[in-house]
Amino acid sequence: MTAAPGSTRSSRVRSDGRPRSLFALVQDLPSLVTDLVKGEIAMLKLELVRTLKALGIGAGFFVGAIILIFGMLGVLLTAAVLALSLVLPGWASALIVAGVLLLLALLLAFLGWRHIKAKGLPLLPERTIAGLRRDVRAVKGVGSIPASDLDLDRR
Repeated sequence: MTAAPGSTRSSRVRSDGRPRSLFALVQDLPSLVTDLVKGEIAMLKLELVRTLKALGIGAGFFVGAIILIFGMLGVLLTAAVLALSLVLPGWASALIVAGVLLLLALLLAFLGWRHIKAKGLPLLPERTIAGLRRDVRAVKGVGSIPASDLDLDRR
């Protein structure tokens, strides 16, 4: 008997509802454990990709902020040179440009932080850890896994 498409149940495991011998149950154990481990690894990969993608986008905002800060430093140096030459309109305009660059850098840094906080944190794959704990409890006989949790496509 074959498993349903998308199911984590091995195709070698019979699920017709009839009682099975201990030997048959033990014989199915390696394939069930393999399927369980493969499913948990797939979920771990999915969670890590989502987390790393969110962190990458947030880091991009921080890099943008750093680039603007370096540009602001150049403008501030230009303003200092112009201030030493006592040309008021020149350094005043340079300070205005530096202020605008600082505001843009602060905006990018805020957007980067907000994106990482909203989508990238926490760094641990919580769903995978919870699933592993649930599986260990089920194997120990302390708990059970609801039938709705057996289909990996729903997660």
